[in-house]
Amino acid sequence: MSTNILQIGQYVFEIYYWLIIIAILGSWFPQFQSSKLGAWINRLVEPYLALFRRFIPPLGPIDLSPIIALFALRYLGVFALEGLRQSLNVIGI
Repeated sequence: MSTNILQIGQYVFEIYYWLIIIAILGSWFPQFQSSKLGAWINRLVEPYLALFRRFIPPLGPIDLSPIIALFALRYLGVFALEGLRQSLNVIGI
């Protein structure tokens, strides 16, 4: 059962990672941003990316904050899933 919970957690982090990548690539195409799918993806990932944009300003037309956000999400996922795995082991699931 614990492996199922960990797999679901891993899928959630992986899906969110790819949503951020789609949002980054979609930002190059105005048609994508104005579509329903683009608006939906931006609504999901923009709050997370906004955290990084507060501290990392764009360098002209280049915005490095999504790259830092992706690295942070990877590390957050690793640490969160490891913490979840250890917690599940402690409670015996």
